[in-house]
Amino acid sequence: MFALVDGNNFYVSCERVFRPSLEGIPVVVLSNNDGCAIARSNEAKALGVKMAQPWHEIRHLEESDGLVALSANFALYGDMSDRMMSLAAGLGPTQEIYSIDESFIGLDGVRGDLKARSMAMRSRILSWIGIPCCVGIGPTKTLAKFANNVAKSAERKPGSYPVEHAQVCDLSKLERSQVDELLEATDVGDIWGIGPRIGKQLREGGIATAAGLARLDPATARARFSVMVERTVRELRGVACISLDDPAEPKQQIACTRSFGRPVEAYGPLVEAVSEFASRAAEKLRSQSSHAGDVLVFIRTSPFRKDPQYSRSIIVPLRRPCSDTSAIVDAALLGLRAIYQPGFKLAKAGVMLMELRPAAQEQFELCLEEPEAGRDKARLMQALDSVNDRWGRGSIKVGSAKIGQTPRDWSMKQQRRTPAYTTEWDDMPIARS
Repeated sequence: MFALVDGNNFYVSCERVFRPSLEGIPVVVLSNNDGCAIARSNEAKALGVKMAQPWHEIRHLEESDGLVALSANFALYGDMSDRMMSLAAGLGPTQEIYSIDESFIGLDGVRGDLKARSMAMRSRILSWIGIPCCVGIGPTKTLAKFANNVAKSAERKPGSYPVEHAQVCDLSKLERSQVDELLEATDVGDIWGIGPRIGKQLREGGIATAAGLARLDPATARARFSVMVERTVRELRGVACISLDDPAEPKQQIACTRSFGRPVEAYGPLVEAVSEFASRAAEKLRSQSSHAGDVLVFIRTSPFRKDPQYSRSIIVPLRRPCSDTSAIVDAALLGLRAIYQPGFKLAKAGVMLMELRPAAQEQFELCLEEPEAGRDKARLMQALDSVNDRWGRGSIKVGSAKIGQTPRDWSMKQQRRTPAYTTEWDDMPIARS
């Protein structure tokens, strides 16, 4: 048995913890550079604001309907997530943190009323942290995810599902016929693992609901679609095919790209940006214990502006596959020098690591360095990651990425960001009697 604990409208909920005045008001959280809505309160959804809708399309709602837009504050959201997940872990003996606001809990061996236990845990998270959440319980991870969707919809959209399933939906208490009724009321595209493309193909084949997908022959699902769809069908039937912490396949490419807060023309700010992007990509590379063989760097102007257009990229091979930040940054800057042309208002740059392979696969060659150099660099990178994990990203960085807190020409636009209430001493809220 599995439970899925999910924070409701998580980014917005985090903001409301420290600004209670936002309760009952339509709120959206905007993406990098304040580009589009990536989180919406229920009130904003009622206004018709869609996920990923560009800010310029909904900006008029500020005056007409009192919409409040905030820049993303990921430092705050990450810290609040850690607090929520530590409480959610008390629901069962095992836990898999699936995303910043979702956590699967293994309930094997847990006795008693699972719904009552989940209600108590939900109440504790709301009371101690201020984050409202919903819980779905089912015999498979897919059904737990489905049950969580039922719990959220039954609370937010009265009439979509029976009200007794609001906040906590426990499928283990239902007969199979009752589960099928809930599946029949659910669009096939709302099932975990069924994306827009597969969902469209299923509807064209006459399968419009989750119940229809559950009735599909597994072998047919595999032959017509994929192993993933077959696994989803079996999971909807109650056959567990996905265990907690099923290891994700290592990424075949790792990228770090950003749009600039304002156009960049000078070479110096580009060096800073590309150095930081390459450093972040190298950090991600080490986190999955991989080495990269090639480094791709690109720069481009905005296709939405009438300025002269320019877009170039180049792949720089590394002499030896590695995850060393300094080597990856050097390669990225070598590529940048080759593709940079003055006179263009650049809007975006990025670094992509390619030809990835496990770090354990070592490429032997004639030793051109001191014997201890490789091991010293590995220890240096380990120390770098440890310090940045302990004291915050960017505490130690390569010199070309620029040290200090002065504004950078290429920094993202975040004009509406709230303080880092829980991670910066100077931003801590002060309670006065």
